[in-house]
Amino acid sequence: MSSSLTPQRPGMHARQISSSSFAEEFNAARSKLGELILDDDDGELDSDPPSSPSLSASGTEGTCSPVLSDNTPPSPVSPITAPLTPITDPDVADNFAFAFDIDGVLIRGGRPIPEAVEAMKVLNGENEFGIKVPYIFLTNGGGKFENERCKDLSQQLEIEVSPGQFICGHTPMREFAHQYGTVLVVGGEGETCRAVAEGYGFRDVITPGDILKANAATAPFRRLTESERSASRDLLARGGSLSDIVIEAIFVFADSRDWASDLQIILDIAQSQGGRLETRSATFTEGPPIYFSHNDVLWSSAHEHARLGMGALRKIVETVFEDTSGGRKLKTHAFGKPQVSTFEFATRLLQQWRAAQHGLAESEPPATVYFVGDTPESDIRGTNAMNEKSRHTEWYSLLVKTGVYQAGTEPKYKPRKLVDTVLDAVNHGIRREMAKLGSCKKTGGRLLPLDDAAMKAIAEGRTPNSVTKAGPFSDP
Repeated sequence: MSSSLTPQRPGMHARQISSSSFAEEFNAARSKLGELILDDDDGELDSDPPSSPSLSASGTEGTCSPVLSDNTPPSPVSPITAPLTPITDPDVADNFAFAFDIDGVLIRGGRPIPEAVEAMKVLNGENEFGIKVPYIFLTNGGGKFENERCKDLSQQLEIEVSPGQFICGHTPMREFAHQYGTVLVVGGEGETCRAVAEGYGFRDVITPGDILKANAATAPFRRLTESERSASRDLLARGGSLSDIVIEAIFVFADSRDWASDLQIILDIAQSQGGRLETRSATFTEGPPIYFSHNDVLWSSAHEHARLGMGALRKIVETVFEDTSGGRKLKTHAFGKPQVSTFEFATRLLQQWRAAQHGLAESEPPATVYFVGDTPESDIRGTNAMNEKSRHTEWYSLLVKTGVYQAGTEPKYKPRKLVDTVLDAVNHGIRREMAKLGSCKKTGGRLLPLDDAAMKAIAEGRTPNSVTKAGPFSDP
């Protein structure tokens, strides 16, 4: 936001951003996720790039660590819906923006949280200041193509959501498409995750259903339905036996629909001889790397209480591997929040989106990003960690009470502000920004109605209580 309440920003001059050039820039930003350091689950978050330019795997404790080649070809990107010639909007906020988690913040059980629709209207200009605020979505969920998730979200929130403002849990996995040949993809409904993986560029995608079709004894208590058997591919038609097939990596794209059989198959491959199906390693140190699209143990669904998520399956895989391998430790990897690298990518995405959609200078990140989440362990932890690292942008964490967080409890990772709903979060962020400018009476701009005490606080560089309304974890 500029010094007056009518935002000023550089004009577009001769530069115009076409949809194709924006896609190229967006693709370049996505490729930087190849530098992502994954969650080692040791309590520390790190985003320093790998030191080796080649893929490497350690030979101890069943651990495989990913390192991406510097010359990895860029992978395909989702369709980008951006204006051919962005027009500078005089009423758009140029100094702050919002980022949202989805489940438990905007959507619950497939239905929009009532205040979410109103919150989007406020961001799109229906507020007391008449300003529009840029925003993106950053969710650990997945299981569909990004453009499909955007279509669903558009209908639910009664707005148009573009893939250019959306990141889901498995989006970073596209960066591995050129690193691995044959991979196992786990999770999601039907064949959707296989289709997503192939859309990302993975060349040979195997699912648990394929393995069960080839050998039903793999999971003794699981029987494929006729439709599942028909949709699964015939691995034996390749010629030879299952032991001729080598899985180079395992990717859990979305939550498992059958934990027992998926757990068995993941463990079989983790304990195999170099990923070769139906073999067993004598040392339990030869298995391929295993990637989870996120590490959320709980997520908010239609049920009254939070449900177990992918992070729980990850813990089970690691624990059962140790119990069945004579105490060997299994190292798996997770993308998504709370990894700082995911928030760094979100910053780049937000800069691209602000430039393409609102005509703002793409070289300038917003001074403040308000991140609204419902899970302290991922949303708040990641936002706070990003804020500590960021040199140019303040990342301000807002925790809502409509999802995983249980009202009245003390979260391990504390937000800057605890609010009831996403609408309260949006209003808080906008009014906090307006309060910073509230003393500029001489500009003649639109002003937040503040009393004398509030005006005095602003003049002294403090945020007025009339705006922040002190409460639990309140930090204006």
